[in-house]
Amino acid sequence: MKLGRRIILALFVLLVAAPLLALLVFRFIPLPGTPQMLFSLLSGQGAHYKWSGDLPPVLGRAVIGSEDQNFCSHYGFDFEQIDKAVKAHEKNPRRRLRGASTISQQTARTLFLGYRGGWVRKGLETYLTVLIEAMWPKKRILQAYLNTVDWGHGNFGAEAAARAYFGTSAPKLTRLQAARLAAVLPSPDRYSASAPGPYVAGRAGFLIGQASVVARDGLDSCVK
Repeated sequence: MKLGRRIILALFVLLVAAPLLALLVFRFIPLPGTPQMLFSLLSGQGAHYKWSGDLPPVLGRAVIGSEDQNFCSHYGFDFEQIDKAVKAHEKNPRRRLRGASTISQQTARTLFLGYRGGWVRKGLETYLTVLIEAMWPKKRILQAYLNTVDWGHGNFGAEAAARAYFGTSAPKLTRLQAARLAAVLPSPDRYSASAPGPYVAGRAGFLIGQASVVARDGLDSCVK
């Protein structure tokens, strides 16, 4: 019986108390790191990371335009995009089910879980997304995502990416540079932001337009 109670207590601390405390603390102070950064260090790729409290609005708009246009209107899950992804997969089952993760889901995954774990990780990601949406304003969610997301080759967050790929700081990113960074997500090790091929160049041009649409239509109203 004592062993059962200890297991229940450990699960409570791991799944409830620890995430709640972490989200409460890191709502106000920069995050020291993420599981993915630790994995990158242990695998020998390094982990370059520095939190920036002054991210350019154009980067947020480009990422919203690319990753999650309904970011300001959903509560963590974009069921419309999930439905579209499922229907597309049903029409062509041989093709891989395309992702429909929101920025909130990706933030939960980045901050707590990393990118491995299958369905167990997906279940935890769903639970943690609910917590993040309940405890953090949208502005903080986007800020945390842009500051910790893996931008490839051991560079985490906009500050490290800006310095590695463009020799500048995150606040000084140009519209084109911000669009290129958004364009290489979520495959930054496959594509190059600094020396873009045809796909990234075309995608960046498209995202410059999308960023303007986001600003025009107020799709970033929750992070201003």
